[in-house]
Amino acid sequence: MNITFTEAAQKYLANLLEKQGVEGIGVRLFVSNPGTPHAETCLAYCKPGEEKEGDLKMDLEYFPCHVEGVSEPFLDDAMVDFAEDKLGGQLTIKAPNAKLPKVNDDSPLDMKINYFLQMEVNPGLASHGGMVSLVELEDDVAILQFGGGCQGCAAVDLTLKDGVEKTLMERIPELKGVRDVTDHTNTDNAFYK
Repeated sequence: MNITFTEAAQKYLANLLEKQGVEGIGVRLFVSNPGTPHAETCLAYCKPGEEKEGDLKMDLEYFPCHVEGVSEPFLDDAMVDFAEDKLGGQLTIKAPNAKLPKVNDDSPLDMKINYFLQMEVNPGLASHGGMVSLVELEDDVAILQFGGGCQGCAAVDLTLKDGVEKTLMERIPELKGVRDVTDHTNTDNAFYK
């Protein structure tokens, strides 16, 4: 695991953990809503027995850290640090891949789709106030939902075929297709009506 807890962070957290008065207590690191624009990196107390199935254990110098298994790819290059200041200090967690993990040929299909949607497709759609997200995978077909200015837009079929589908199929050879499940009858915010 490529996750760093600085010495300052470990000492600060060890002090907090000691105040809990529980033998063997550690922390649990995970990402809520990983791989989405709403991803948040979280750190919580973890008493013995509160570990979750699939967690990966990091033995730090001062305490154990349990990393949620499904969050681990999103925590690559993460750093937990503590900086003292006049008000005491601040613990920070920087996880540059929480919203969008690094992908490679071995990455799961949904991770690849989310990566290309966020890096290549959504920046273009944002100029029209729109966006698209992966709802689910069904037999290697991406089930997508449009939002914002794309919902109800008269040009959505063109956007789906010539933009989204073309980009994803070029970048991800194992993807068999895309399907839109958006209710386009609502045209309140549509870019083109």
